[in-house]
Amino acid sequence: MTGKTKDSAGQKPARGKAVFSQDPHAVREPKDNNLEMAIGHEVRAYRKKLGITVTDLAAATGISLGMLSKIENGNISPSLTTLQSLSRALGVPLTAFFRGYEEPHNAVFVKSGQGVELERRGTRAGHQYNLLGYIGGGASGVVVEPYLITLTADSDVFPTFQHEGMEFLYMLEGEVVYRHGDQLFPMQPGDSLFFDADAPHGPEVLVKLPARYLSIISYPHKPGKG
Repeated sequence: MTGKTKDSAGQKPARGKAVFSQDPHAVREPKDNNLEMAIGHEVRAYRKKLGITVTDLAAATGISLGMLSKIENGNISPSLTTLQSLSRALGVPLTAFFRGYEEPHNAVFVKSGQGVELERRGTRAGHQYNLLGYIGGGASGVVVEPYLITLTADSDVFPTFQHEGMEFLYMLEGEVVYRHGDQLFPMQPGDSLFFDADAPHGPEVLVKLPARYLSIISYPHKPGKG
């Protein structure tokens, strides 16, 4: 057995070509038991959150192990009486089991020049932030904030931004030297930078102005925060 690896098609990946675990063009096939799957997912999630086994839940509800297994795997449509028993045992409202079914998926469209200009930490350094949209949590559990950032002759260097999550930058115009931790990256139009935003970061040298870049920040949604 050699140390060489092959992709799922049995071919060795081309040098420099990334192999992803998720197909960006995948289409979800519709399922007849979407509701059952959603209910089963929530039952299992709430059970695990309480740290109890299927046996424990069966004893608390009087539902057989086989039936509970079918419910959690989305193989059966539980009756209202069964759902009420599960609701009481898990300490959640009955409606909690339907949370993942047909959950709305949001999209935000912003016309050119109509982003919301706002006060953010960067503005104290003369950085103009235009928020291009905001989706807080949703089905993914991730908050995403896309910004168009403009730096002019009135802007200061500020390489010490620090916040939770990940950030992606795409340079549109101008040129800056961007710092992330102890590394410096000369960024020109078309260049991108993707990094852990918990490390100090920001523009260290403003080489060619005006400079504009797209900044997309993502971080875990925390209940009670937007």
